[in-house]
Amino acid sequence: MSEYIPFIILLGSLYVVAGGIALRGDLAATPRTNTIILAVGASLASVLGTTGASVLLIRLLLDTNRDRTRVAHTVVFFIFLVSNVGGLLLPIGDPPLFLGYLRGVPFFWTLQMWPQWSFTVGLLLAIYFGIDSWMIRHETAEALRKEAKSKHGIHISGLINLVWLGGILASVIVLVPGRLFPGTSQEIPAFAREGAMCLCGGLSLITTPRGLRTINKFSWGPILEVAALFIGIFVAMQVPLAVLTERGAELGVTTPAQFFWVTGALSSFLDNAPTYLVFLTTATSLPAEPNTTMVMLSEGMHVSSTLLVAISLGSVFMGANSYIGNGPNFMVKAMAEEGGVRMPSFFGYMAWAAVVLIPVFILVTIIFEH
Repeated sequence: MSEYIPFIILLGSLYVVAGGIALRGDLAATPRTNTIILAVGASLASVLGTTGASVLLIRLLLDTNRDRTRVAHTVVFFIFLVSNVGGLLLPIGDPPLFLGYLRGVPFFWTLQMWPQWSFTVGLLLAIYFGIDSWMIRHETAEALRKEAKSKHGIHISGLINLVWLGGILASVIVLVPGRLFPGTSQEIPAFAREGAMCLCGGLSLITTPRGLRTINKFSWGPILEVAALFIGIFVAMQVPLAVLTERGAELGVTTPAQFFWVTGALSSFLDNAPTYLVFLTTATSLPAEPNTTMVMLSEGMHVSSTLLVAISLGSVFMGANSYIGNGPNFMVKAMAEEGGVRMPSFFGYMAWAAVVLIPVFILVTIIFEH
């Protein structure tokens, strides 16, 4: 449970801060516009975190598409791209990478995965554009008539929250328990990072005009649902993860492709953050291959860079395979349903993932993880 507290505080603080930024507009809900919103969200996810980017952009996406009758597929791809895949490039982007950073992975190490990020994001955007182009051709005449009316541009408010967002980012980078405060001999105490993130969230609540959160339809419901759901998941997965920690090396998982798929498969249902840690531990127990670049971790451990890439890709990408694979997934679903979108069921969403994501991940394996 030691990972649950930093996990939920990071999600919660990003949710609060991003919820104080009102990014609203009613753009023309064309495939081009929707694809641009998804591309911007995927790009922001590594900096704002998948939670922050999701909270910031989901309202804009819902407002833009409120007159269309076929919207669920757009929210599904939003979860794929903004709530998961887009967060690959920095530790603050997605909880598994954040936990890896806590274990000693260098903060900017994840930037080397930009080719995989670019390929996957680009391919998913192209697939979405094709699907949405088909969907809009089958919209009702009434929906298209409403969609053509009363459009206006984007307006952004609550920019003070960018300061608190920077504070959260600085907390993650600087306030690592056990290390020294910069320029001092004073050790950073336990939970200093979490305290600083809570402080940034509190300052966001104080400094943001209440009307902005009203405009943003901010509520505690989605993040409380995530907190309740994931405390159950964290508790329930302790036994299977303990078994994997003790005997994971006996699985025979040794190659990048194997780590990618096994980590990804378990990340889909056990939550991707602790699953990442289990297979990171498993990878550190394997002997180093000749001519392999090693990444030094805390406590004197090291791991093959190629295996670490595979574990990172599997946990981040395949967290999109189900609503419970990553924290923001269920939150975005709840926010979309609050906005009147009829979202797929748990298994209906998995069907979308199976049809769209699995072929993409096979291509990722062939190109990058062979």
